[in-house]
Amino acid sequence: MDERRPRLALQAVLPADLAAACGIDLTDARRIVSLAHRLGELPARAPATVRRAALDAARAVGEVRTLALVERRASAEDPFVKYAFRLEDGAMVESVRIPLERPGRYSACVSSQVGCALACAFCATGRMGLTRNLEAWEIVEQVRLIRRDLGATVGGGARVHGVLFQGMGEPLANADRVIQAIRVLSEPSAQAIDMRNITVCTAGLPSGIRRLAAEVPAVRLGLSLGSVRPGRRRQLMPIDGAHPLEEVLAAAGEHARATGHAPMWAYTLLADQNDTDEDAASLAALARGFAAQHGISPRISLIPYNAIAASDAPLPSPDGAEDQRAAEDQRAAEERRAAADPFVRSPRLAAFRAVLTAAGVGSIVRYSGGGDVGAACGQLARSQAQVEAQRSGGRGASSRPRAAPDAAVGAPSTPPRPV
Repeated sequence: MDERRPRLALQAVLPADLAAACGIDLTDARRIVSLAHRLGELPARAPATVRRAALDAARAVGEVRTLALVERRASAEDPFVKYAFRLEDGAMVESVRIPLERPGRYSACVSSQVGCALACAFCATGRMGLTRNLEAWEIVEQVRLIRRDLGATVGGGARVHGVLFQGMGEPLANADRVIQAIRVLSEPSAQAIDMRNITVCTAGLPSGIRRLAAEVPAVRLGLSLGSVRPGRRRQLMPIDGAHPLEEVLAAAGEHARATGHAPMWAYTLLADQNDTDEDAASLAALARGFAAQHGISPRISLIPYNAIAASDAPLPSPDGAEDQRAAEDQRAAEERRAAADPFVRSPRLAAFRAVLTAAGVGSIVRYSGGGDVGAACGQLARSQAQVEAQRSGGRGASSRPRAAPDAAVGAPSTPPRPV
């Protein structure tokens, strides 16, 4: 084997590609891929179901790589769990385990980039800037590790039922690797997740939307709108300058017609920014126009804004510190949060929704949980200070954090239903 050739990450390879890469039977390749996903490694000895020569051939060209789980934070308010994973280069990303309404089923909200270049004003990740794209195996590994944690903490047949590409990063800015990850996640010998239960959410990259329709048509599409008023949308989401909403919706319409899937329009309500009756009427008119043009009505998901806390908030004072010092630290933290977060959750959710309903446009209110651990929509981010703290063995840096049963957090077994 050419030593200069990069080794395959076996949990991001399809069986047919593995078989071709090392000249083994497809049946053996399927079983080896299954081992990589179930065990997180290749066994030292070949099991009875796999020929030793095939396992040795796969080991010669590939390996099972992994991410370090450095933090696991279970919400005390609901059954959401946030994970922080350290990559091999020291960067970190965050993922979220989301409970579904049917007991034992969960979605994994995964990251596709370290940071994000799109700089959406109401998203914590957008304030990080972009460090790099994730590799396909790094995306798949987030799901595999969440699945492993489910087995350790929930058990009883609990499983990852779906995947949501709405963590850190713009998925369609990393389309090659995201699409490869989707193919592996849906592969029966790998994670066996139905593509219809995978959703890719984008701020609006038309070429990527078209690629989804052409290459993984069973996958569902989500669009973050921010606002439907061009000037305001551009202030909230700078990507609108390169790809105006009209262009994005044209691609979404092509996706809807090609796949038969209604797009999900995510609309985060921000007080005094995009929450007036006029904003609601404009959104309703746009939805009706989309349905008339493309024959499919979008599914509108209204999202209450989740505050973005200052990333450099001070750590709690050591035991025995004076009360005055603690009060000063608290005031300083609140001032930093106010400076870092210019937005406020809108009090007009019910009124906004009423305008949509009166216009004949349905909507749901998305329950965005895990806010107390920074796991809610728009909150995922890791500052450089946090990365350095984790590297130096700061709090939560254990690569094998304690796995407490979910029942211990005192949360209900299922999240509230959308209203």
